[in-house]
Amino acid sequence: MTKSLNIYFASPLFSEMEQLYNAHVVKKLRDQFNEQVNIYLPQENDAINDKSNYASSIQIADGDNAYLEKSDLLIAVLDGVAMDAGVASEIGYFYSMNKPIIGVYSDIRQGANGNQAKLNALDEVAESPFSYVNLYTVGLVKKRGTLVTTVDQLIEEIEKLINK
Repeated sequence: MTKSLNIYFASPLFSEMEQLYNAHVVKKLRDQFNEQVNIYLPQENDAINDKSNYASSIQIADGDNAYLEKSDLLIAVLDGVAMDAGVASEIGYFYSMNKPIIGVYSDIRQGANGNQAKLNALDEVAESPFSYVNLYTVGLVKKRGTLVTTVDQLIEEIEKLINK
């Protein structure tokens, strides 16, 4: 039996690059799943995220929390030099509701790929060739769901939830 999912797409949204990526992924998901998903993309909520206007911290928290509370699934983009603080907060809030989370972590520096030189570099100060992501927040995601590295994997995980 298939069902419809309300999805909250948590991702940084402060640069043109971030907004274009978010819009690209969400369009792909909407095209793939049609009426099976209803996706809240915060950057589309001008009431609190049109940064040429003003929204207070309370308005932003209340606005996003309302959508988190009515969502069935959180998709959280973990990419960046450091995970976006808002995304980490949304993960913590959603985790407390005991609902599924899919983390998207597409950083290409993951894994040694059998390369011993990359592993040896870990013993040198400031030479780590690997990405870093906060392990506490990753642990919250893993406890409620899974991590994926591509949009295709994300689609597969959503299909599993819809067909569950």
